[in-house]
Amino acid sequence: MTGLRQQHRQRIHEAISEAAIALFMERGFDEVPVAEVAAAARVSKPTLFKYFPTKEDLVLHRIADHQGEAARVVRGRAPGESPLGALRRHFLEGLARHEPTTGLNDHPQVVAYYRLVFSTPGLAARLFQYMAADEAALADALAETMDRLTAELLAGKVLSSQRVLARRSWEALAAGRPIEEVEREAVSAAGHAFALLGA
Repeated sequence: MTGLRQQHRQRIHEAISEAAIALFMERGFDEVPVAEVAAAARVSKPTLFKYFPTKEDLVLHRIADHQGEAARVVRGRAPGESPLGALRRHFLEGLARHEPTTGLNDHPQVVAYYRLVFSTPGLAARLFQYMAADEAALADALAETMDRLTAELLAGKVLSSQRVLARRSWEALAAGRPIEEVEREAVSAAGHAFALLGA
């Protein structure tokens, strides 16, 4: 029963999010009230807030699925692999897979999704809260192998660099440039960024 209940909850979660994102992309985040999202997903407003604490989370949960990823990469790295080396490898693998969080994905819905996020002040502000939590988690993981100050500074530099890299790739794709061309530049830019970080 527990497995069935979890599947049911996941279906409701996805239905609410898909309804919300479709409405937001069609009319704009600030133009769609939460009550309308609930109606479109066929749930009550209190039910919606059980799944998504804030209106912004209706959109950003797709990014939240990756929360703590950098910390997990550092803790799960191969023996002898440096933390920065593991983070560099992971980012380059994400580029090769065209992972949306790297910014290198030209699917129209992904491009439109990031346009929605970056053009809506409330979503952009909430995104920075997610990033702050990621930075703290990465600092904790790095502090297992270095002093705390160094870990905090390095976590901030790594995640800021990845954010800049992702934004550059997304902007290039949103401008209509071919993904093959953008990918070459993204791989080169990632190599440059991690070289500056010391990886």
